[in-house]
Amino acid sequence: MESITELFRIGIGPSSSHTMGPRLAAEIFRERHPSAAAYRATLYGSLAATGRGHLTDAAIKSVFNPDNLEIIWKPEKQLPMHPNGMRFEALSAEGKSLARWEVYSVGGGALRDADSLPIPKEIYDLKTMREMLDQCKQNGQSLWEYVESREGVEIWDHLNKVWKVMLAAIDRGLHAEGVLPGGLGLARKSWSFYRKASLSGPLLQRAGLVSAYALAVSEENASGGEIVTAPTCGSCGIVPAVMKYLQEILNCSDDAVLRALATAGLIGNLAKHNASISGAEVGCQGEVGVACAMAAGAATQLLGGTSRQIEYAAEMGLEHNLGLTCDPVAGLVQIPCIERNAFAAAQALACADYALFTDGGHRISYDEVVSVMRETGHALPSLYRETSTGGLAEAYRRRKR
Repeated sequence: MESITELFRIGIGPSSSHTMGPRLAAEIFRERHPSAAAYRATLYGSLAATGRGHLTDAAIKSVFNPDNLEIIWKPEKQLPMHPNGMRFEALSAEGKSLARWEVYSVGGGALRDADSLPIPKEIYDLKTMREMLDQCKQNGQSLWEYVESREGVEIWDHLNKVWKVMLAAIDRGLHAEGVLPGGLGLARKSWSFYRKASLSGPLLQRAGLVSAYALAVSEENASGGEIVTAPTCGSCGIVPAVMKYLQEILNCSDDAVLRALATAGLIGNLAKHNASISGAEVGCQGEVGVACAMAAGAATQLLGGTSRQIEYAAEMGLEHNLGLTCDPVAGLVQIPCIERNAFAAAQALACADYALFTDGGHRISYDEVVSVMRETGHALPSLYRETSTGGLAEAYRRRKR
């Protein structure tokens, strides 16, 4: 498995696969062919189906001169390697194609192609949670110590930057008001949730504060603000919301939070390596489901849980999101994405609570749930995998007719 720095990426929303990935691909192609008279970008599959709502065209236009750029949308056609395919072409003054490159945005802002992009270095010697738990038990290590042993101490500098960006996104979101861009007329709610939670008694504060923090980050993402993929832009509010809430109530140090983030990254990395975190490939279970697992495991660690309890919490976080579809209304990362972040953050805390009430023993492992998530995602029809052609997106379209 590759470094968790490939999972926790700092970037601009609203979508890691539809905004961050295409922007990076455009930058790479422009650097390879800087003297072309014009450029053409053809978007395929899910990338074309929801690209306008996800601001894919805006991301690509930010790299090229829009006057010398043609964007073609082909949602009905899919390139062979992944639903999020792109073809970039460098054109002569006469419009002749001088060079072309097919590349895929595979989730979390990562890119893959047939042969020209470097494959991220694999630094983890173990590929399953079971192997990691067995080794940690044998060596007396915690999961975060295993991360450090593979990543090196420099991982803490990266996670410190990640945590600062997460906190900044929460702070900006809590102080912002108004309507989110995109045409749905969806108002920001995080500031209202935070105000009401602050005035509530302890029974309501937990749900209110965690929801406020998750909404704050998700609303920043929907507005094109700076966030951290955890593991994607569409699920970026869950981990920071849970970490901030627990840091406040437990009064734990930043170092403790960074160690919890390392464990969360390991959990997310396993899902990414053994299944997928791409909504276009496996639905929202690969985004919000994996984020819930990451937050649940990290929360259990901060609350003093054992490695087995951490694994159990992560397993529940993903298990109870199996089959979650990705059908964003109007192709925007807003409905149901923003509310879904708030609910999954609360669910992650519930999973941590449940695991801590047990001795960590359970029948279905995290590895098995990851495998089932992959199978379930591949069985989902394409209309439920980030194409906005079915589900909630279609229900909204019918109502608007």
